[in-house]
Amino acid sequence: MSKIQTLRGMNDLNPQEAKEWSYVEGIIKSMVESYGYEEIRFPIVEKTELYTRSNEIADIVIKEMYTFEDKGGESISLRPEGTAGCVRAAIDNDLLRTDKPRLWYSGPMFRYERPQKGRTRQFHQFSAEVFGHDSPEIDAELIIMSNNLWRNLSIEKDIFLEINNLGSTQSRHLYSASLVDFLTKQKKDFDEDTQRKLKDNPLRILDSKSSAIQEILKDAPSLDDYIDDDSKQYHKKLLSILESAGVEYIENNKLVRGLDYYNQTVFEWKTKLLGSQDTVAGGGRYDGLVAELGGKECPAVGFSIGLERLILLLTQQDKITLNSDLDIYFICQSERATQEAIIIRENLKVDHPSLSIKINLGLESLSSQFKKADKSGASMAIILGEEELERNMLSLKNLRTKSEQELLTFKELTRKLKEL
Repeated sequence: MSKIQTLRGMNDLNPQEAKEWSYVEGIIKSMVESYGYEEIRFPIVEKTELYTRSNEIADIVIKEMYTFEDKGGESISLRPEGTAGCVRAAIDNDLLRTDKPRLWYSGPMFRYERPQKGRTRQFHQFSAEVFGHDSPEIDAELIIMSNNLWRNLSIEKDIFLEINNLGSTQSRHLYSASLVDFLTKQKKDFDEDTQRKLKDNPLRILDSKSSAIQEILKDAPSLDDYIDDDSKQYHKKLLSILESAGVEYIENNKLVRGLDYYNQTVFEWKTKLLGSQDTVAGGGRYDGLVAELGGKECPAVGFSIGLERLILLLTQQDKITLNSDLDIYFICQSERATQEAIIIRENLKVDHPSLSIKINLGLESLSSQFKKADKSGASMAIILGEEELERNMLSLKNLRTKSEQELLTFKELTRKLKEL
C-alpha cells in the first residue's frame, strides 16, 4: 500500500508544535476568562442554511465551503467560521433570554481555498462573543482585552489596530447601493473575482489588494457620507475610551471585514511581518444576526484570532519559551529494574500525584539513556541498576546542576522530592 498523506491544506502538529499551541491557547484562555468570559462548545458540522441565509452572500459561501449531502439527504457543511454557530447555539440553549452572556470558544474551521503561508484549509480560531450589550463600552472591552493579550505574548510592538464604523444596517445598504452604481460604470475593467464581488458583496471591493481597483476607488463615494449621526457618536465614544486606555489605533474607512453581517464597529489587528496574510485577529458588531437566525432582536459583538497566523508570528519572533513538562526520567539497567521502576513510579505518585515521570523502556547503554534523559528536559533522573536493586535503594541525579548523584531509600527520595 502506498503511503497515505494528509489532505492538502490540512496539517499535523508534531509534539513540539502541539506544546507551542497549548502554551499560546492557555495564555489566551487565561486572558479572556480573567474578563469573565465563559467557554461554549458547538459542532463543527451545521446545516448549510446557517451560512447561506443572507441576501448579501459572503465570499466563503460562494466558493470556499465544504458542503455535502448526508445519508438523510440533508445539506450540511463544515463550519467556515464560528460566529453563526455560536449564535445558533446561544439561541438553541436559551442563553440570551435571561442573561447577557460573554462567551469564548476555540477550534477548527474549514475553507476550501489555495493553501499558503498563514492560510490553511483547516484553520483554527480562538473567538470571544458578547450578546445583549449595545454600548461602545463592550466594543472597547474586547479591543482592550486583545491589546493586553498582545502585551502578555510580547508582540505589542509587532501588531497594530485598524478600526472603522460601517454605520447602521440601513446606512450600509444605502452606501452599498451608491457604490454599486459607481462601480458598475467601471465594470469592464474588473477581473472575474471583482465582478462577482460587485454582484454579491460590493463592500468587499473596498479592501481589494489590486492597485488598479484602488486607483478606481479614489473617486468612489465615501462611506463617511452615509454614516448616520448616531453611529458617528457611537464611534467617537469608542475611540475616546480607547485613547483613555492607551490603545493606539489607525482609522481605516475602507475596512469592511469579509463577512456580510457586520454593522457599526469593525476592527482588525494586523502585522507587517507576515506578508499578504497580515490580519492576525478581527471582529466587530453584528446586531442583526441573532434575529436573522430566529432569535429575538439582540445586539452582539465579537472577535476571532487566527491561531495559525498568531503562532507563526510568535515563532518567527522567537516569543514562545517552553519549559519541560517532565520532572523525572527513570534510567533502568536491566529488565528487572524496568519492572521495579513501574511499581516505584506508582508509589511515588501516591504522595506526589502531579509528578510527571517517564521510564526508559529500552535497555540501551547508560550513556545513551543519560543523553535521552537530558534531551527530555527532565529536572532529575532516577537510576536503578543492580547495585540499587540489591540494596533496595535508588540513585537520584539532578540533571540541571553539577551536584553529586545521591543514593537514597524510597522514604529519603520522597522527602527529597517534597523539599525540591
